[in-house]
Amino acid sequence: MTSQFERRTAELGSAEQEPLLAGICRGVEKESLRIRPNGKLAQTPHPGGLGSALTHPYITTDYSEALLEFITPVSTSIDSTLQTLDDIHRFTYSHLGDELLWGASMPCIMEGDDNIPVARYGDSNVGTMKTVYRYGLGHRYGRLMQTIAGIHYNFSMPQEYWPLAQRADGNNADFEDYITQRYLGLIRNFRRHSWLLIYLFGASPAVCRSFLRDNDKHTLIPFDAESKSMHLPYATALRMGDLGYQSNAQKNLAICYNNLDSYVETLHEAIIQPHSAYEAIGTGEGAHTRQLNTSLLQIENEFYSPIRPKRVANTGETALGALRRGGIEYVEVRSVDVNPFQPLGIDAEQIRFLDIFLLYCLLQESQDCNDAERERMAENSSRVVNRGREPGLKLQTAQGEVSLQTAATALLEEMQPLAALLDRANAGNLHQASHRHQMAKISQPELTPSALILKQMKEQGLPFFRLAMSYSQRWAEQYREQPLSEERAAQFSSASSESLRQQAAIEAADIVSFETYLQRYYQQYDKLLKH
Repeated sequence: MTSQFERRTAELGSAEQEPLLAGICRGVEKESLRIRPNGKLAQTPHPGGLGSALTHPYITTDYSEALLEFITPVSTSIDSTLQTLDDIHRFTYSHLGDELLWGASMPCIMEGDDNIPVARYGDSNVGTMKTVYRYGLGHRYGRLMQTIAGIHYNFSMPQEYWPLAQRADGNNADFEDYITQRYLGLIRNFRRHSWLLIYLFGASPAVCRSFLRDNDKHTLIPFDAESKSMHLPYATALRMGDLGYQSNAQKNLAICYNNLDSYVETLHEAIIQPHSAYEAIGTGEGAHTRQLNTSLLQIENEFYSPIRPKRVANTGETALGALRRGGIEYVEVRSVDVNPFQPLGIDAEQIRFLDIFLLYCLLQESQDCNDAERERMAENSSRVVNRGREPGLKLQTAQGEVSLQTAATALLEEMQPLAALLDRANAGNLHQASHRHQMAKISQPELTPSALILKQMKEQGLPFFRLAMSYSQRWAEQYREQPLSEERAAQFSSASSESLRQQAAIEAADIVSFETYLQRYYQQYDKLLKH
Protein backbone atom coordinates (compact mmCIF):
# COMPACT_ATOMS: atom_id res chain seq x y z
CA MET A 1 0.00 0.00 0.00
CA THR A 2 1.29 3.46 -0.91
CA SER A 3 2.00 5.58 2.16
CA GLN A 4 0.77 9.13 2.56
CA PHE A 5 4.37 10.34 2.25
CA GLU A 6 4.91 8.43 -1.00
CA ARG A 7 1.63 9.75 -2.43
CA ARG A 8 2.39 13.35 -1.48
CA THR A 9 5.93 13.06 -2.84
CA ALA A 10 4.61 11.71 -6.15
CA GLU A 11 2.07 14.54 -6.34
CA LEU A 12 4.81 17.08 -5.64
CA GLY A 13 6.66 15.70 -8.65
CA SER A 14 3.69 16.29 -10.94
CA ALA A 15 3.75 18.88 -13.71
CA GLU A 16 1.28 20.93 -11.71
CA GLN A 17 3.10 20.99 -8.35
CA GLU A 18 6.83 20.58 -9.06
CA PRO A 19 7.40 24.14 -10.42
CA LEU A 20 6.02 25.50 -7.15
CA LEU A 21 9.07 24.16 -5.31
CA ALA A 22 11.07 27.03 -6.81
CA GLY A 23 8.76 29.34 -4.88
CA ILE A 24 9.54 28.16 -1.35
CA CYS A 25 9.72 31.27 0.82
CA ARG A 26 12.51 31.76 3.33
CA GLY A 27 14.12 34.33 5.55
CA VAL A 28 17.08 34.37 7.94
CA GLU A 29 17.45 36.10 11.30
CA LYS A 30 21.06 35.99 12.43
CA GLU A 31 22.37 37.13 15.82
CA SER A 32 25.91 38.39 16.51
CA LEU A 33 27.49 39.89 19.60
CA ARG A 34 29.36 43.16 19.21
CA ILE A 35 32.75 42.79 20.87
CA ARG A 36 35.73 45.01 21.58
CA PRO A 37 39.13 44.32 20.00
CA ASN A 38 40.19 42.53 23.20
CA GLY A 39 37.37 40.02 22.78
CA LYS A 40 35.17 41.31 25.58
CA LEU A 41 31.54 42.33 25.19
CA ALA A 42 31.01 45.84 23.81
CA GLN A 43 29.57 48.29 26.34
CA THR A 44 28.64 50.95 23.81
CA PRO A 45 25.04 51.79 22.81
CA HIS A 46 23.53 50.52 19.60
CA PRO A 47 25.46 52.39 16.85
CA GLY A 48 23.55 55.48 15.73
CA GLY A 49 24.28 54.84 12.05
CA LEU A 50 22.33 51.59 12.26
CA GLY A 51 19.13 53.49 12.98
CA SER A 52 16.43 52.47 15.42
CA ALA A 53 16.52 48.94 16.79
CA LEU A 54 12.76 49.30 17.30
CA THR A 55 11.78 49.98 13.70
CA HIS A 56 14.68 49.17 11.35
CA PRO A 57 13.56 46.52 8.81
CA TYR A 58 16.93 44.71 8.69
CA ILE A 59 18.94 45.53 11.82
CA THR A 60 17.72 45.26 15.40
CA THR A 61 18.95 43.92 18.73
CA ASP A 62 17.93 40.87 20.70
CA TYR A 63 18.49 40.68 24.46
CA SER A 64 21.43 43.05 24.80
CA GLU A 65 22.46 46.35 23.26
CA ALA A 66 25.50 44.36 22.15
CA LEU A 67 23.53 41.48 20.59
CA LEU A 68 22.73 42.52 17.03
CA GLU A 69 20.10 40.72 15.00
CA PHE A 70 20.11 40.86 11.20
CA ILE A 71 16.86 40.15 9.35
CA THR A 72 16.49 39.33 5.66
CA PRO A 73 13.17 39.97 3.89
CA VAL A 74 11.09 37.06 2.64
CA SER A 75 12.60 35.68 -0.57
CA THR A 76 12.22 32.71 -2.90
CA SER A 77 15.95 32.86 -3.78
CA ILE A 78 18.63 31.35 -1.55
CA ASP A 79 21.32 33.41 -3.28
CA SER A 80 19.33 36.62 -2.81
CA THR A 81 18.75 35.84 0.87
CA LEU A 82 22.45 35.29 1.51
CA GLN A 83 23.45 38.33 -0.53
CA THR A 84 21.15 40.53 1.54
CA LEU A 85 22.57 39.06 4.74
CA ASP A 86 26.08 39.75 3.41
CA ASP A 87 25.12 43.35 2.59
CA ILE A 88 23.75 43.87 6.10
CA HIS A 89 27.06 42.67 7.56
CA ARG A 90 29.06 45.05 5.36
CA PHE A 91 26.84 48.02 6.17
CA THR A 92 27.04 47.23 9.87
CA TYR A 93 30.83 47.06 9.80
CA SER A 94 30.92 50.55 8.31
CA HIS A 95 29.43 51.79 11.62
CA LEU A 96 31.28 49.63 14.17
CA GLY A 97 34.54 51.53 14.50
CA ASP A 98 37.07 49.09 15.93
CA GLU A 99 34.43 46.69 17.24
CA LEU A 100 33.90 43.23 15.75
CA LEU A 101 31.04 40.81 15.28
CA TRP A 102 31.54 37.62 17.27
CA GLY A 103 31.31 34.70 14.85
CA ALA A 104 30.07 31.89 17.10
CA SER A 105 26.99 30.92 19.08
CA MET A 106 28.59 30.56 22.51
CA PRO A 107 29.78 33.95 23.77
CA CYS A 108 33.10 35.74 23.91
CA ILE A 109 34.90 36.57 27.18
CA MET A 110 32.16 37.40 29.68
CA GLU A 111 32.53 39.38 32.89
CA GLY A 112 29.26 38.57 34.62
CA ASP A 113 25.66 39.76 34.38
CA ASP A 114 26.43 43.34 35.39
CA ASN A 115 28.53 43.81 32.26
CA ILE A 116 25.75 42.78 29.87
CA PRO A 117 23.80 45.91 28.85
CA VAL A 118 20.09 45.29 28.29
CA ALA A 119 18.73 46.45 24.93
CA ARG A 120 16.99 49.84 24.75
CA TYR A 121 14.24 50.77 22.30
CA GLY A 122 13.40 54.37 23.14
CA ASP A 123 10.70 55.93 25.30
CA SER A 124 7.53 54.71 23.60
CA ASN A 125 5.24 52.25 25.36
CA VAL A 126 6.07 49.47 22.90
CA GLY A 127 9.80 50.20 23.26
CA THR A 128 9.55 50.24 27.05
CA MET A 129 7.70 46.92 26.99
CA LYS A 130 10.47 45.31 24.94
CA THR A 131 13.11 46.54 27.40
CA VAL A 132 11.18 45.52 30.53
CA TYR A 133 10.59 42.09 29.03
CA ARG A 134 14.35 41.70 28.70
CA TYR A 135 14.94 42.83 32.28
CA GLY A 136 12.46 40.14 33.27
CA LEU A 137 14.44 37.51 31.38
CA GLY A 138 17.57 38.62 33.20
CA HIS A 139 15.91 38.35 36.62
CA ARG A 140 14.44 34.95 35.80
CA TYR A 141 17.32 33.19 34.05
CA GLY A 142 20.35 35.45 34.36
CA ARG A 143 21.74 37.63 31.60
CA LEU A 144 24.58 35.31 30.60
CA MET A 145 22.22 32.81 28.97
CA GLN A 146 20.73 35.62 26.90
CA THR A 147 24.06 36.36 25.20
CA ILE A 148 24.07 33.06 23.32
CA ALA A 149 23.55 33.73 19.62
CA GLY A 150 21.75 31.65 17.04
CA ILE A 151 20.20 31.68 13.60
CA HIS A 152 16.47 31.51 13.01
CA TYR A 153 15.31 30.11 9.68
CA ASN A 154 11.82 31.03 8.47
CA PHE A 155 10.16 28.67 5.99
CA SER A 156 6.85 28.55 4.17
CA MET A 157 5.40 26.90 1.10
CA PRO A 158 4.15 29.10 -1.75
CA GLN A 159 0.48 29.97 -1.37
CA GLU A 160 -0.31 28.34 -4.73
CA TYR A 161 0.69 24.95 -3.29
CA TRP A 162 -2.04 24.73 -0.68
CA PRO A 163 -5.23 24.43 -2.78
CA LEU A 164 -3.55 21.72 -4.87
CA ALA A 165 -2.42 19.85 -1.76
CA GLN A 166 -5.83 20.13 -0.10
CA ARG A 167 -7.57 18.79 -3.20
CA ALA A 168 -5.07 15.91 -3.46
CA ASP A 169 -5.58 15.07 0.22
CA GLY A 170 -9.35 14.99 -0.30
CA ASN A 171 -9.66 17.43 2.59
CA ASN A 172 -12.84 19.51 2.94
CA ALA A 173 -11.88 21.59 5.97
CA ASP A 174 -11.73 25.36 6.02
CA PHE A 175 -8.78 26.41 3.84
CA GLU A 176 -6.92 28.29 6.61
CA ASP A 177 -7.52 25.42 9.01
CA TYR A 178 -6.07 22.95 6.51
CA ILE A 179 -2.89 24.99 6.11
CA THR A 180 -2.57 25.34 9.89
CA GLN A 181 -3.00 21.61 10.43
CA ARG A 182 -0.35 20.81 7.81
CA TYR A 183 2.12 23.21 9.44
CA LEU A 184 1.36 21.71 12.86
CA GLY A 185 2.13 18.30 11.35
CA LEU A 186 5.44 19.71 10.11
CA ILE A 187 6.19 21.03 13.60
CA ARG A 188 5.44 17.69 15.27
CA ASN A 189 7.68 15.86 12.81
CA PHE A 190 10.39 18.48 13.21
CA ARG A 191 10.40 17.93 16.95
CA ARG A 192 10.63 14.17 16.38
CA HIS A 193 13.63 14.46 14.06
CA SER A 194 15.36 17.72 15.07
CA TRP A 195 18.16 15.73 16.72
CA LEU A 196 19.40 15.10 13.17
CA LEU A 197 19.91 18.82 12.50
CA ILE A 198 21.69 19.17 15.85
CA TYR A 199 24.06 16.37 14.89
CA LEU A 200 24.70 17.62 11.35
CA PHE A 201 25.07 21.35 12.03
CA GLY A 202 25.72 21.77 15.77
CA ALA A 203 28.68 24.13 16.18
CA SER A 204 28.95 24.68 19.92
CA PRO A 205 30.83 21.75 21.52
CA ALA A 206 32.90 24.02 23.77
CA VAL A 207 32.60 27.29 25.70
CA CYS A 208 34.88 29.90 27.16
CA ARG A 209 35.43 29.25 30.87
CA SER A 210 34.21 32.78 31.65
CA PHE A 211 30.71 31.77 30.54
CA LEU A 212 30.53 29.37 33.49
CA ARG A 213 31.64 31.97 36.03
CA ASP A 214 28.81 31.34 38.51
CA ASN A 215 27.67 27.94 37.30
CA ASP A 216 28.85 24.91 39.26
CA LYS A 217 26.07 22.57 38.10
CA HIS A 218 27.40 21.84 34.62
CA THR A 219 28.96 18.55 33.52
CA LEU A 220 31.59 20.03 31.18
CA ILE A 221 35.25 19.12 31.51
CA PRO A 222 38.40 21.17 30.81
CA PHE A 223 39.60 20.97 27.22
CA ASP A 224 43.28 21.16 28.19
CA ALA A 225 45.57 21.68 31.17
CA GLU A 226 45.04 25.46 31.16
CA SER A 227 41.27 24.98 31.51
CA LYS A 228 40.41 28.14 29.57
CA SER A 229 37.84 26.14 27.61
CA MET A 230 35.21 23.72 28.84
CA HIS A 231 33.68 21.07 26.60
CA LEU A 232 32.28 17.59 26.21
CA PRO A 233 34.31 15.38 23.86
CA TYR A 234 31.32 14.23 21.77
CA ALA A 235 29.10 17.30 22.18
CA THR A 236 27.48 18.91 19.16
CA ALA A 237 25.41 21.94 20.23
CA LEU A 238 25.73 22.90 23.89
CA ARG A 239 23.65 25.94 22.99
CA MET A 240 20.64 23.64 22.71
CA GLY A 241 21.26 21.95 26.08
CA ASP A 242 21.15 22.87 29.74
CA LEU A 243 23.64 25.73 29.24
CA GLY A 244 21.52 27.34 26.57
CA TYR A 245 17.90 28.21 26.00
CA GLN A 246 16.54 26.03 28.76
CA SER A 247 14.36 26.79 31.76
CA ASN A 248 13.68 24.52 34.71
CA ALA A 249 10.43 26.40 35.27
CA GLN A 250 9.32 25.49 31.74
CA LYS A 251 10.26 21.81 31.87
CA ASN A 252 6.75 20.86 32.99
CA LEU A 253 5.10 23.16 30.44
CA ALA A 254 3.55 20.61 28.08
CA ILE A 255 2.85 22.77 25.04
CA CYS A 256 0.65 20.79 22.65
CA TYR A 257 1.07 21.05 18.87
CA ASN A 258 -1.73 18.62 18.00
CA ASN A 259 -4.11 21.45 17.09
CA LEU A 260 -4.12 25.24 17.20
CA ASP A 261 -6.67 25.41 20.01
CA SER A 262 -4.49 23.29 22.30
CA TYR A 263 -1.39 25.31 21.42
CA VAL A 264 -3.11 28.62 22.13
CA GLU A 265 -4.74 27.36 25.33
CA THR A 266 -1.58 25.92 26.88
CA LEU A 267 0.49 29.04 26.13
CA HIS A 268 -2.39 31.28 27.22
CA GLU A 269 -2.50 29.53 30.58
CA ALA A 270 1.24 30.02 31.09
CA ILE A 271 0.92 33.76 30.38
CA ILE A 272 -2.00 34.49 32.71
CA GLN A 273 -1.25 32.19 35.68
CA PRO A 274 1.17 33.51 38.36
CA HIS A 275 4.29 31.47 39.10
CA SER A 276 5.52 31.49 42.70
CA ALA A 277 9.23 31.88 41.91
CA TYR A 278 8.49 34.91 39.73
CA GLU A 279 6.05 36.38 42.24
CA ALA A 280 9.02 36.52 44.60
CA ILE A 281 10.86 38.72 42.09
CA GLY A 282 7.95 41.13 41.89
CA THR A 283 7.21 43.55 39.08
CA GLY A 284 8.33 46.84 40.64
CA GLU A 285 7.20 50.07 39.07
CA GLY A 286 8.44 53.10 37.17
CA ALA A 287 12.18 53.12 36.62
CA HIS A 288 12.45 50.03 38.83
CA THR A 289 10.11 47.79 36.80
CA ARG A 290 11.60 44.30 37.01
CA GLN A 291 9.41 42.22 34.69
CA LEU A 292 6.17 42.47 32.73
CA ASN A 293 4.25 40.07 34.98
CA THR A 294 4.76 37.26 37.49
CA SER A 295 3.41 34.45 35.30
CA LEU A 296 5.38 31.49 34.03
CA LEU A 297 5.72 33.37 30.73
CA GLN A 298 5.74 37.13 30.34
CA ILE A 299 4.75 36.78 26.66
CA GLU A 300 4.75 33.95 24.09
CA ASN A 301 8.35 34.54 23.03
CA GLU A 302 9.62 33.51 26.46
CA PHE A 303 8.68 29.90 25.69
CA TYR A 304 11.88 28.27 24.46
CA SER A 305 11.18 25.93 21.55
CA PRO A 306 13.35 24.71 18.64
CA ILE A 307 10.53 25.63 16.24
CA ARG A 308 7.58 28.04 16.41
CA PRO A 309 4.36 28.47 14.42
CA LYS A 310 4.20 32.06 13.21
CA ARG A 311 2.02 34.68 11.53
CA VAL A 312 3.00 38.30 10.96
CA ALA A 313 1.21 40.25 13.70
CA ASN A 314 -0.53 43.57 13.26
CA THR A 315 0.73 46.59 15.23
CA GLY A 316 0.11 45.95 18.92
CA GLU A 317 -1.26 42.45 18.32
CA THR A 318 -0.02 39.48 20.36
CA ALA A 319 1.64 36.56 18.59
CA LEU A 320 -1.12 34.22 19.77
CA GLY A 321 -3.74 36.70 18.62
CA ALA A 322 -2.22 36.72 15.14
CA LEU A 323 -2.33 32.91 14.99
CA ARG A 324 -5.92 32.89 16.20
CA ARG A 325 -6.86 35.50 13.62
CA GLY A 326 -5.40 33.90 10.52
CA GLY A 327 -3.77 30.57 11.34
CA ILE A 328 -0.15 29.59 10.77
CA GLU A 329 1.61 31.48 7.98
CA TYR A 330 5.14 30.08 8.31
CA VAL A 331 7.41 28.23 10.73
CA GLU A 332 10.48 29.60 12.47
CA VAL A 333 13.32 27.10 13.05
CA ARG A 334 15.38 28.18 16.06
CA SER A 335 17.86 25.30 16.49
CA VAL A 336 20.57 26.48 14.09
CA ASP A 337 23.99 27.33 15.56
CA VAL A 338 26.16 30.10 14.15
CA ASN A 339 28.90 28.30 12.21
CA PRO A 340 32.22 30.07 12.93
CA PHE A 341 33.71 28.67 9.71
CA GLN A 342 31.24 30.65 7.60
CA PRO A 343 31.41 34.48 7.34
CA LEU A 344 27.59 34.66 7.54
CA GLY A 345 27.31 31.84 10.07
CA ILE A 346 25.33 29.83 7.51
CA ASP A 347 25.75 28.97 3.83
CA ALA A 348 23.68 27.91 0.82
CA GLU A 349 24.43 24.23 1.28
CA GLN A 350 22.98 24.25 4.78
CA ILE A 351 19.90 26.19 3.66
CA ARG A 352 19.29 23.66 0.89
CA PHE A 353 19.32 20.83 3.39
CA LEU A 354 17.04 22.74 5.76
CA ASP A 355 14.56 23.00 2.89
CA ILE A 356 14.84 19.25 2.21
CA PHE A 357 14.38 18.48 5.91
CA LEU A 358 11.39 20.80 6.38
CA LEU A 359 9.74 19.56 3.20
CA TYR A 360 10.14 16.00 4.50
CA CYS A 361 8.53 16.99 7.81
CA LEU A 362 5.64 18.60 5.90
CA LEU A 363 4.92 15.64 3.63
CA GLN A 364 5.45 12.82 6.11
CA GLU A 365 2.47 11.50 8.04
CA SER A 366 2.37 13.17 11.45
CA GLN A 367 0.48 11.47 14.26
CA ASP A 368 -0.57 13.47 17.30
CA CYS A 369 2.06 13.65 20.02
CA ASN A 370 1.54 12.36 23.58
CA ASP A 371 3.43 12.74 26.86
CA ALA A 372 5.50 9.58 26.35
CA GLU A 373 6.68 10.76 22.95
CA ARG A 374 7.49 14.22 24.27
CA GLU A 375 9.76 12.58 26.85
CA ARG A 376 11.49 10.52 24.15
CA MET A 377 12.03 13.62 22.01
CA ALA A 378 13.55 15.52 24.92
CA GLU A 379 15.82 12.60 25.80
CA ASN A 380 17.00 12.14 22.21
CA SER A 381 17.75 15.85 21.91
CA SER A 382 19.75 15.78 25.14
CA ARG A 383 21.75 12.75 24.05
CA VAL A 384 22.68 14.29 20.70
CA VAL A 385 23.47 17.70 22.22
CA ASN A 386 25.89 16.22 24.75
CA ARG A 387 27.06 12.98 23.10
CA GLY A 388 26.01 13.18 19.46
CA ARG A 389 29.31 11.93 17.99
CA GLU A 390 29.83 9.19 20.59
CA PRO A 391 30.42 5.84 18.84
CA GLY A 392 27.40 3.58 19.18
CA LEU A 393 25.11 6.25 20.63
CA LYS A 394 21.53 5.01 20.89
CA LEU A 395 18.30 6.95 20.44
CA GLN A 396 14.89 6.11 21.84
CA THR A 397 11.92 5.05 19.70
CA ALA A 398 8.50 3.65 20.58
CA GLN A 399 9.82 0.21 19.50
CA GLY A 400 13.01 0.41 21.58
CA GLU A 401 16.48 1.89 21.18
CA VAL A 402 18.26 2.21 17.84
CA SER A 403 21.69 3.57 16.94
CA LEU A 404 21.91 7.18 15.81
CA GLN A 405 23.72 6.02 12.68
CA THR A 406 20.88 3.65 11.74
CA ALA A 407 18.15 6.21 12.46
CA ALA A 408 19.95 9.03 10.64
CA THR A 409 20.70 6.89 7.58
CA ALA A 410 17.06 5.81 7.33
CA LEU A 411 15.83 9.41 7.55
CA LEU A 412 18.28 10.68 4.97
CA GLU A 413 17.46 7.88 2.55
CA GLU A 414 13.77 8.81 2.78
CA MET A 415 14.66 12.45 2.05
CA GLN A 416 16.68 11.73 -1.09
CA PRO A 417 13.73 11.89 -3.54
CA LEU A 418 12.88 15.34 -2.18
CA ALA A 419 16.42 16.55 -2.90
CA ALA A 420 15.97 15.34 -6.47
CA LEU A 421 12.60 17.10 -6.77
CA LEU A 422 14.04 20.36 -5.51
CA ASP A 423 16.90 20.09 -7.98
CA ARG A 424 14.53 19.53 -10.90
CA ALA A 425 12.40 22.49 -9.86
CA ASN A 426 15.50 24.69 -9.57
CA ALA A 427 17.27 23.31 -12.67
CA GLY A 428 20.39 22.21 -10.82
CA ASN A 429 22.00 19.51 -8.69
CA LEU A 430 22.98 21.41 -5.53
CA HIS A 431 20.27 20.01 -3.26
CA GLN A 432 21.42 16.47 -3.96
CA ALA A 433 25.03 17.54 -3.40
CA SER A 434 24.06 18.93 0.01
CA HIS A 435 22.16 15.73 0.78
CA ARG A 436 25.23 13.61 -0.07
CA HIS A 437 27.41 15.75 2.19
CA GLN A 438 25.02 15.27 5.11
CA MET A 439 24.91 11.53 4.45
CA ALA A 440 28.71 11.44 4.62
CA LYS A 441 28.64 13.03 8.08
CA ILE A 442 26.74 10.03 9.44
CA SER A 443 29.56 7.58 8.80
CA GLN A 444 32.25 10.24 9.22
CA PRO A 445 31.37 12.33 12.29
CA GLU A 446 34.73 14.10 11.95
CA LEU A 447 33.11 16.10 9.12
CA THR A 448 30.58 17.78 11.43
CA PRO A 449 31.21 21.40 12.50
CA SER A 450 31.38 20.38 16.16
CA ALA A 451 34.15 17.88 15.45
CA LEU A 452 36.04 20.36 13.27
CA ILE A 453 35.96 22.99 16.01
CA LEU A 454 37.47 20.64 18.59
CA LYS A 455 39.98 19.36 16.03
CA GLN A 456 41.23 22.86 15.22
CA MET A 457 41.39 23.79 18.90
CA LYS A 458 43.60 20.76 19.52
CA GLU A 459 45.79 21.03 16.42
CA GLN A 460 46.36 24.78 16.79
CA GLY A 461 46.65 24.70 20.58
CA LEU A 462 43.92 27.30 20.92
CA PRO A 463 41.19 27.63 23.54
CA PHE A 464 37.65 28.10 22.22
CA PHE A 465 37.82 31.86 22.66
CA ARG A 466 41.01 32.22 20.61
CA LEU A 467 39.75 30.01 17.80
CA ALA A 468 36.43 31.86 17.54
CA MET A 469 38.25 35.19 17.82
CA SER A 470 40.55 34.31 14.93
CA TYR A 471 37.61 33.59 12.65
CA SER A 472 35.77 36.70 13.84
CA GLN A 473 38.80 38.81 12.94
CA ARG A 474 39.13 37.07 9.56
CA TRP A 475 35.53 37.83 8.60
CA ALA A 476 35.81 41.40 9.90
CA GLU A 477 38.81 42.04 7.65
CA GLN A 478 36.94 40.55 4.71
CA TYR A 479 33.93 42.81 5.19
CA ARG A 480 36.00 45.94 5.80
CA GLU A 481 38.19 45.35 2.76
CA GLN A 482 35.14 45.02 0.48
CA PRO A 483 32.61 47.67 1.54
CA LEU A 484 29.21 48.10 -0.05
CA SER A 485 28.75 50.02 -3.26
CA GLU A 486 27.77 53.65 -2.72
CA GLU A 487 24.29 52.95 -4.06
CA ARG A 488 23.66 49.99 -1.74
CA ALA A 489 25.14 51.80 1.26
CA ALA A 490 22.83 54.75 0.54
CA GLN A 491 19.82 52.41 0.57
CA PHE A 492 20.74 51.10 4.01
CA SER A 493 21.47 54.62 5.28
CA SER A 494 18.05 55.71 4.06
CA ALA A 495 16.45 52.79 5.90
CA SER A 496 18.31 53.78 9.07
CA SER A 497 17.15 57.40 8.81
CA GLU A 498 13.58 56.33 8.13
CA SER A 499 13.63 53.97 11.13
CA LEU A 500 14.62 56.87 13.40
CA ARG A 501 11.73 58.94 12.05
CA GLN A 502 9.35 56.05 12.64
CA GLN A 503 10.52 55.63 16.23
CA ALA A 504 10.03 59.35 16.88
CA ALA A 505 6.52 59.17 15.41
CA ILE A 506 5.62 56.21 17.63
CA GLU A 507 6.88 58.04 20.70
CA ALA A 508 4.96 61.19 19.79
CA ALA A 509 1.74 59.22 19.24
CA ASP A 510 1.66 57.67 22.73
CA ILE A 511 -1.27 59.11 24.71
CA VAL A 512 -1.62 56.63 27.60
CA SER A 513 0.69 55.63 30.44
CA PHE A 514 2.84 52.52 30.18
CA GLU A 515 0.72 50.86 32.88
CA THR A 516 -2.44 51.44 30.84
CA TYR A 517 -0.73 50.28 27.65
CA LEU A 518 0.38 47.05 29.34
CA GLN A 519 -3.07 46.45 30.80
CA ARG A 520 -4.67 46.82 27.36
CA TYR A 521 -2.04 44.56 25.82
CA TYR A 522 -2.78 41.74 28.27
CA GLN A 523 -6.52 42.17 27.85
CA GLN A 524 -6.03 40.66 24.39
CA TYR A 525 -5.22 37.33 26.03
CA ASP A 526 -8.60 37.34 27.79
CA LYS A 527 -10.28 37.25 24.39
CA LEU A 528 -8.24 34.39 22.94
CA LEU A 529 -10.34 31.60 24.43
CA LYS A 530 -13.59 33.36 23.56
CA HIS A 531 -12.86 33.11 19.85
